[in-house]
Amino acid sequence: MKILIIEDDERVGSFLARGLKAEGYLTLLLSDGLHAHDTIKQFEPEVIILDRMLPQLDGITLCQQLRSQQVNARILILSALSEVDERVKGLRAGADDYLGKPFHFEELLARIEVLAKRSSNIEHSRQLQVADLVLDLDSMRVQRAGNEISLTAKELGILELLMSNSGKVYSRERILTNVWGMNEDPLTNIVDVYLARLRKKIDDAYPVKLLHTRRGIGYCLQVE
Repeated sequence: MKILIIEDDERVGSFLARGLKAEGYLTLLLSDGLHAHDTIKQFEPEVIILDRMLPQLDGITLCQQLRSQQVNARILILSALSEVDERVKGLRAGADDYLGKPFHFEELLARIEVLAKRSSNIEHSRQLQVADLVLDLDSMRVQRAGNEISLTAKELGILELLMSNSGKVYSRERILTNVWGMNEDPLTNIVDVYLARLRKKIDDAYPVKLLHTRRGIGYCLQVE
């Protein structure tokens, strides 16, 4: 399988090229995105490992351009910007996966293997579902009873956290840590405010309520 690596950090790019070559992949390394279009036409990679913060042409813009040109290669974005809203931007730009830096090489290999198994003719979808509430992890789109629900990046982060372990109660502190990356109390009710917004969007119009408050403990998402 052919893998195109677009990475401006010489140390990281060289490491990826050597490591993937040792695993039996045919690799090609570019240090910027300006020549990516011509290279992709000639090299025809099955997978593209794309750095988010490239000089001159950033990875998000390049990803959008490739998708608009119907490039079918699987795209995995690598970035030090790994918070939920940044991952959402990458996935919405057309990336198939998003891996934060620093990363473990074994995890990168596993993600490449998953991408390689995806048929170019069949859209693969990873989903979380609780009752009639569905979160597509590839497109970060949310539906309830077939109705599209528009959420902000932080609301998506909270929903993904709660749906990934349906029925598990998450304290405000754990939600702050997982979604905001904060390890201390900001002395505001920011979590309660966002949970109220999320409840209004996913529960208010439906008879079966999924988002529940456990007084003095936290929040969970499940069918009761």
